[in-house]
Amino acid sequence: MGFKKFSLLLALRLMLIMLTLLGLAYLIIVPGYHAATLLVFGITSALTYEVFQFVAKTNAELTRFLDAARYADFSQRFNLQGLGAGFGELGEAFTDILGRFQAVRAGQEEELRHLKALIEHVPAPLISLHGTGKVTLWNNAARRLFGSAHVTRLADLHQFGPELAKHVTTLQAGERRLVSFVAEGLEQQLTVAASQIVIGGKVEKLLSLQDIQSELDVAQLQAWQDLVRVLTHEIMNSITPVASLAKTAVDLVEDAASRVPDNPEVVEELADVRDAVTTVARRSDSLMQFVSSYRRLTRLPPPSRALVRIEELFSHVVRLAAQDWDQKGLALSVNIEPSELDVNADRDMIEQVLINMLQNAEQALKDVQGATVWLSARLNRRGRVSIELSDNGPGVPADIAKKIFVPFFTTKRDGSGVGLALTRQVMIAHGGSVSLSDRDGGGAKFTLTF
Repeated sequence: MGFKKFSLLLALRLMLIMLTLLGLAYLIIVPGYHAATLLVFGITSALTYEVFQFVAKTNAELTRFLDAARYADFSQRFNLQGLGAGFGELGEAFTDILGRFQAVRAGQEEELRHLKALIEHVPAPLISLHGTGKVTLWNNAARRLFGSAHVTRLADLHQFGPELAKHVTTLQAGERRLVSFVAEGLEQQLTVAASQIVIGGKVEKLLSLQDIQSELDVAQLQAWQDLVRVLTHEIMNSITPVASLAKTAVDLVEDAASRVPDNPEVVEELADVRDAVTTVARRSDSLMQFVSSYRRLTRLPPPSRALVRIEELFSHVVRLAAQDWDQKGLALSVNIEPSELDVNADRDMIEQVLINMLQNAEQALKDVQGATVWLSARLNRRGRVSIELSDNGPGVPADIAKKIFVPFFTTKRDGSGVGLALTRQVMIAHGGSVSLSDRDGGGAKFTLTF
């Protein structure tokens, strides 16, 4: 209705202008009407100016509306009631259209924020590889995976091992591969899956990287525990009666020998039997103790976690395990960055782990000149607490390093192969890991990552 009224008023103005123009033409032709001619000319000019202003108002408001829509300026309002007939309805229409634009835009932004929040909280790291070689990290999991490392290009992935960049490049959409990932000297296993996205004619490869190292560690540990549980059960069932019978046989032999003191040949033979049976009994006891030590691998209680100040932890451990190192010619260097560093762990378990590792280092440094052990703690690039114990001893050969955390494996004559296996089990129970690497300058370095 308002627009029709606007058109009608515009038509009336144009008709008035035409009538005044006809009157002006007539007055010009007929002589003697100079004053009337000037008056009609003035009226015609005023009407023409008024029509121009009338149309210009519409154009100006239409331009303002289009600019507001173009630049998403939804704060504009079009209150045109005072500009004349028809403008009120026009202003209301402009305001309503911008309001609907604003509602649609707000809905899109809300949906976008929702999608971004979902992506940020996806537990699997998500990254994109663009055709230009650019890499985009999409969520918190991806940023935690790469830590503080600068990753924006494909070449930046080489710092995490040779496999990652190669597989990321060659992986096709729909494929899944197991890839080694090296960070902070610790090798992990990732499953990498790829999909392809085409947006605006540009191809983008979306990759999900799932860290399955902890799941592999838990599965392997469970397998070892099951094996140890079965072996210890069967061995104990078999060796217990042997040990008991051997002790009984020793008593019987001694009783028989006391009954025939006058027969040297029988006494001598009984002495041989007693020695043999005593050896069986002693070895049975040793085997039972040996098997009992392995039961610790299957009876580790869940860790009772609490915040532990690492400075206090190190002080207590050093006081227990390295108190007499000065007399033995061993040097110990302790470093904690920052000094107020805490770790959420079972204090008793971690103390025992560190004591065992210090004792192992002491044994490895026997007869080494300038023997030194470095005990340090810090936050690594991925924001996790890392405790490192290294020495300048002979180190661990590569072929042995791969087996050192395996239960039953030991290089010591009197070793049981339980210590480092138990250390690995304690760290897995804490959701962390333990690794062995070569120390720069020679020696071995153990790293506990929480």
